[in-house]
Amino acid sequence: MMKMTSFLTIALMALGLSSCNSKTTAPEVSEEAQSKTLVAYFSATGNTEGFAKQIQEAAAADLYKIEPTKPYTEEDLDWRNDKSRSSIEMVTEGFREPLGGQPIDIAPYDTIYIGYPIWWDRVPTIIQTFIESQDFKGKVIVPFATSGSSTIDNSVAKLKEAYPDLNILAGKRMNDATAEDVKAFVAGK
Repeated sequence: MMKMTSFLTIALMALGLSSCNSKTTAPEVSEEAQSKTLVAYFSATGNTEGFAKQIQEAAAADLYKIEPTKPYTEEDLDWRNDKSRSSIEMVTEGFREPLGGQPIDIAPYDTIYIGYPIWWDRVPTIIQTFIESQDFKGKVIVPFATSGSSTIDNSVAKLKEAYPDLNILAGKRMNDATAEDVKAFVAGK
């Protein structure tokens, strides 16, 4: 599927056409289709997506948008309402938000940046769904997140606790990151 997407993208670019649907979730494949790095992200409001695209560029990586089957509305994301969709998901033990969009095979990638907004000091459940839908053993997982107030520390600790066999690095909260900060993050500094 990824090779077909790459071929179609190259063919469309050669003809001077843009992609058919800007909502597609198929990974944006690097020109050489040789990248061993993937930036996979979930973004409910667009904040995390902006940093995902910066990381993709800095790392010369492929990009994949993690999508729920049903997009979140503003009401769904109201953390002050304990009956909102996101509130219920985060307090329901073992809940996993179903994945929507196009599937991806992470097998070709060595390093996978996973981006998310921090909800209730943790990762949204869709990130766990994504991790559990793939084989991440032997991969380097680099979390990055956005948050109005939380640090990334607890969300990463919870990921490491839930997936002790995976190589999950410390990660970075990106809220105030500059272009130079993003490049330093990708360089491991």
